[in-house]
Amino acid sequence: METILALLFGLAIGLVVGTVGGGGAILALPILVYVLDQGVSSASTASLIVVALGASFGAGSQARDGQLCLRLALTFSAPAVVGAYVGTLANGEVSGRTLILAFVPVMLAAALLTYRRADDPGVDDGSDDGCPRPHVLRSTGAGLVVGLMTGFFGVGGGFLIVPALTVLLGLGMRRAIATSLAIITLTGMAALVSHLAEGAQPDWPLTLVLSGSAAAGALAGSALGRRLPVTTLARGFGVVVALVAIFLLVDVLALGGPTVG
Repeated sequence: METILALLFGLAIGLVVGTVGGGGAILALPILVYVLDQGVSSASTASLIVVALGASFGAGSQARDGQLCLRLALTFSAPAVVGAYVGTLANGEVSGRTLILAFVPVMLAAALLTYRRADDPGVDDGSDDGCPRPHVLRSTGAGLVVGLMTGFFGVGGGFLIVPALTVLLGLGMRRAIATSLAIITLTGMAALVSHLAEGAQPDWPLTLVLSGSAAAGALAGSALGRRLPVTTLARGFGVVVALVAIFLLVDVLALGGPTVG
């Protein structure tokens, strides 16, 4: 039963990653903890593997369609790798309860940013101004913040990367989704190396099943995301993330919280 659940939820995570350019780990971490009965520490490491692999497949699919801005992805990812290492060190210094409580406002912010993105003028009009020249200062600042969160929470950071790429760096929505997938892959791999170096040990068989199905879901999500309105995807994802955040808050404060290990 656990393997079947991992397959089904992995597909769902991959679909989210592929369609909206991130957010998979926002769902992966709660799924690993509450559905698949993993400890918070091991789940944060496993979620990096799941989302980084899924994002890499999605990025490859988007790159074949010419949507990926590789130079911008590399400029953004370099400082994010540094932030991911610092975030990983901080991850080992806090309890599972604290990690979840800190994660809730991040999820609510992600839900709001994603939902409001649907109301941006021209978000779904199909316009494309190509890949802009990377803004070094803005890319560095945004990359550091995303990297810190990637290492600390064990998330890919796509829910912040896409708004950063569109609002701060002037990327079109479709290109932002594709570029976000490449950034998630690079920063997620860096954070994963840091987690493993610090002695983290996820449940490897379960993680591999979840990762494989997430990769398949990401390929399907990339294709689906090119057909569905971005407004529909953004609003639906925002609602789901907000509901998960509320559940986590109630569980930690009223029901005793998840397993720590």
